[in-house]
Amino acid sequence: MISDFEKKVISDPSGFTVLADFVPGIIQEIRYYSSYNFIGERIDGYEEPCALLTKEAARALKSVAKEMNVRGYRLKVFDAYRPATAVKHFVLWGIEDTDIRMKQYFYPDLEKQELFIKGYIAKQSSHSRGSTVDLTLLDMASGKEVDMGSPFDFFGEISHPDYRGITDEQYQNRMELRNCMIRNGFEPIDCEWWHFTLKDEPYPDTYFDFPVSSGYLKK
Repeated sequence: MISDFEKKVISDPSGFTVLADFVPGIIQEIRYYSSYNFIGERIDGYEEPCALLTKEAARALKSVAKEMNVRGYRLKVFDAYRPATAVKHFVLWGIEDTDIRMKQYFYPDLEKQELFIKGYIAKQSSHSRGSTVDLTLLDMASGKEVDMGSPFDFFGEISHPDYRGITDEQYQNRMELRNCMIRNGFEPIDCEWWHFTLKDEPYPDTYFDFPVSSGYLKK
């Protein structure tokens, strides 16, 4: 029997774009294409280290990039569209109790099951709807990532956007990114400073499951 969720999963990429084609100069470090992530291996569905987004989200992110460029920053993207297949990979990993090879780097103070309970990993991810992006800022003067007080995908209270156990400068860096994203139509979440979803996302009830591949979009 097909679940209600499975009925909402489609593989049509026609509403998507390759982010780098839409936002020139954007920097990408697609962590789930690499083995440097909280699981420790390339994630299913990531066939190319590129960011894909719905055209509406890409258009809004282009406005963010222009605003930040004026201030001396570039956007650095860690993840954008995430196939439902990749989310299934996360869930299956969560069931495998013995695989904690990356615990000391990404979730040293939490057990695997807590990552789902506390909302750091979702069993149905907004990323799969195509209008969510994980990103940070890069300082063009230094060529380095702006210090946000915790690294991308570090699961713990320190990564909550409103956490005040960091320096004032780190907190202000988070707020600069957050405020710019909100001004341009994105909404944050309360447990990850890097995670934003387009408020008026075009597919609020649809989840996609085609590979992360620029070639797939151009077929």
